[in-house]
Amino acid sequence: MKDKKMMRRGLFGSVFAAICCFTPFLVVVATGVGLSAIVGWLDYALFPLLFASMGVVAHALWLGAGKPGRCPKNVIIALVIVVSVGLIWLEFRYALRISIAAALAVAAYAIWLRRVARHAPVGVDIDPT
Repeated sequence: MKDKKMMRRGLFGSVFAAICCFTPFLVVVATGVGLSAIVGWLDYALFPLLFASMGVVAHALWLGAGKPGRCPKNVIIALVIVVSVGLIWLEFRYALRISIAAALAVAAYAIWLRRVARHAPVGVDIDPT
């Protein structure tokens, strides 16, 4: 149950951040409320939010697959930080490509988890801890 709730929250955060990053939705809202000074800095918060939300989705997928292998939480956190810092260092030049690559990486991880969970012997816990 916890993994489904986490999955919903991660997907909501990812969709929200993607809508705000790739459309002028948040820019219109911020300028409409008189906060146009922060519009130039929105990407510095929205892209890390997008990658962190994808990390939450990846962790929820691991929980939902029956916890195969070691907990990937530290690896996911490190990847979120590296991708976020890398995107800022590149000055958002390849933002769309990097975001699509991150989403495809989470999808590939979901496919891999499904394959690992399907091939586990029946009655055997696939979590070694």
